Amino acid sequence: MPDTAKEFVLTITGMDCASCARSIEQGVAQLDGVQACELNFTTERLRVQGAIAQTAVIERIRNLGYDIVEPAKHAPQEQAAATPIPNFVAFLWQRPETRLALFGVLLILPGLIFHELFQWQAWWIDLFALSALLVAGMPIARSAWKALTINRELNINVLMTIAAAGAVIIGAYTEAGMVMVLFAIGEALEGYTSTRARHAIRSLMEVAPNTATRIERHGDHSQETRVPVESLAIGDTIMAKPGERIAMDGVIRAGVSSVNQAPITGESRLIEKEPGMAVFAGSVNGEGSLEIEITHHASDTTISRMIRLVEEAQERRAPVQRSVDQFAKYYTPGVVALAILVALIPPLVFGQPFWNPTPEVHGWLYRALALLVVACPCALVISTPVSMISALSAAARHGVLIKGGAYLEALSRIQAVAFDKTGTLTSGKPTVVAIRAATCVEPIQTTRGNCEACNDVLALAYAVERRSEHPVAHAISTASTERGLEQRYPAAQEVTALVGRGVNGRVNGQAILIGSHRHFDAAIPHSPIHCASALQEASQGYTPVLVSTDGTYLGTITVADTVRETSREAVRQLKSLGLKAIVMLTGDTQQTAERIAADVGVTDVQAELLPEHKVAAVTALQQRYGPIAMVGDGINDTPALATASVGIAIGGAHGGSNQAMETADVTLMSADLRQLPLAIRLSRAAMRTVSTNIAFSIGIKLVFLVLVLLGTGTLWMAVLADVGASLLVTLNGMRLLGYGGSSRHLSGMSNKG
Repeated sequence: MPDTAKEFVLTITGMDCASCARSIEQGVAQLDGVQACELNFTTERLRVQGAIAQTAVIERIRNLGYDIVEPAKHAPQEQAAATPIPNFVAFLWQRPETRLALFGVLLILPGLIFHELFQWQAWWIDLFALSALLVAGMPIARSAWKALTINRELNINVLMTIAAAGAVIIGAYTEAGMVMVLFAIGEALEGYTSTRARHAIRSLMEVAPNTATRIERHGDHSQETRVPVESLAIGDTIMAKPGERIAMDGVIRAGVSSVNQAPITGESRLIEKEPGMAVFAGSVNGEGSLEIEITHHASDTTISRMIRLVEEAQERRAPVQRSVDQFAKYYTPGVVALAILVALIPPLVFGQPFWNPTPEVHGWLYRALALLVVACPCALVISTPVSMISALSAAARHGVLIKGGAYLEALSRIQAVAFDKTGTLTSGKPTVVAIRAATCVEPIQTTRGNCEACNDVLALAYAVERRSEHPVAHAISTASTERGLEQRYPAAQEVTALVGRGVNGRVNGQAILIGSHRHFDAAIPHSPIHCASALQEASQGYTPVLVSTDGTYLGTITVADTVRETSREAVRQLKSLGLKAIVMLTGDTQQTAERIAADVGVTDVQAELLPEHKVAAVTALQQRYGPIAMVGDGINDTPALATASVGIAIGGAHGGSNQAMETADVTLMSADLRQLPLAIRLSRAAMRTVSTNIAFSIGIKLVFLVLVLLGTGTLWMAVLADVGASLLVTLNGMRLLGYGGSSRHLSGMSNKG
């Protein structure tokens, strides 16, 4: 990428907390030519826009005390994700400044033991304390100086440096050293937990293997070669062995197996796969070997697109996160101003001691210094991003892609859900639901029955429809296959489509007609009972298809778009979440809509809607209930998805339209609607966690602020409180990574690929 590019991305190293990210953002933003820059602490990626050289940005970052991953040396994220995390001591030893912090711990121990615990006074104790201050505090002081001279800002490092320097001035050498050592170790510990969070997030990228077994055929011979996935092209054939992760998206050309698609779609059950069916990179092959023809490049597989969406989502901050960042921007200067007032007003106005009158009594300068330490905004700044990113990653592990923290926050607030019908609540394709032969005594013979006459009607229909691409023909073919009727009759000859009426053909010399009830009313006599039954089925939203042979009525095959197996349970779970309404919006007839609505259990239904009518319906629902989510799968749903407070596309890996996925704020990768209530519960849990973290961060500071002002709080207690609060909110946010149970996507599976 040329140096004068309008936009480029750099990966930053050396950040321990979100405050570091803000300092880098501010420093880079001051450079001439930078139009916009944003650094995501969790992903460590800095995005810069403007007519500025990369070298200038890199120089500024290094001047601020951080570094970048050189583009040429930047390992693929798949490899980075696979690098194991060292233990905490090994992590500290990786960086010079943290190695100094470890040495500082050894130097401060005499002061901690002899001075703080036994109240001994000795010059050598003070010497060790000052040495610890210099060793652990030099990187912090250097960073503070750069923040003041380059960014013109008062950041956390400035506060700590002022506090330590003030402690030296008043002769509290041990406490000055302890402040710097504890702060340095605390920052490193924050960096360590953040690294663990990043690793948990990047583990999503470990799903797809980096190599695949390519099959090359030369005449009657074939050769299997292990190659990098980047070298594979569309049309190549690869082998997926039993228990192996599938390396690329493709279509099965040979082999039958059951496949675990949980890494992509969140489906817990194994999916039976046979030739002609699609498979996804990252899914786990079962007991059979599969030959797969590649349909997408390595950079364009379903899992690759998922990873890109998750990465992009991490860079879209939620409103609550932006509010916290904005608050922290003015908070630190305000703390410094407050500390100055605390140090000066009591001595000047009320005659209180400025210096410590005795070792046991703290003067107001000491209290002001302790105030600087306890008021550091570390915990507050990191309270939101870790929680949001953990929730976004947990959602992705369950097959739910949320495009950013803003949408996660919006999802937690929805009051109603509107569903499209066809392809969302229903499977979107016709299915044979009943067969009734002319000789049947019972009013309806279901497809689960064992009526030989009904089987014969279905077999004859299949003989005529077997080569048709019509949805009804597919339904008849599927039902025939399920009953084992494919070989009963040969394929029909002289097949002719009767536009708008049906199709006919000859089977074993017999003229077979498959047509609509209207066509049979005009052309083929049939009993009044069967006629009335067909009319009733049509009025309920079913499609009756009548069959005759040589002009004699044989029976009726009833076809309908069936409700998804998970729709009823999903609606039940949504009701349990306390939503005000669950509405179905459809362009289908009122009768069909009411039948599906009654079956699924939605609270309201609006039928015969064009796309623009769906938009109006969504707008009306928003006015009535407040924020609503719209769930759909087709191109005709995209206007309504865009209008809703949260647009949700269904079936990202199961044929949902690309337009719906692009428009939607959330994508359910499988057709399992139970992912939706899980996503809502997760979003609510995330916002509760954020609120808890913010309340705890502020609350703990208020408690120690009171202790400091009363003179009972010490500098080292203050820094412990700040570090402890930061760690607690980080760990609390990371709990969301395991939301919904242990990830079945990344653990407990074979990863031989």
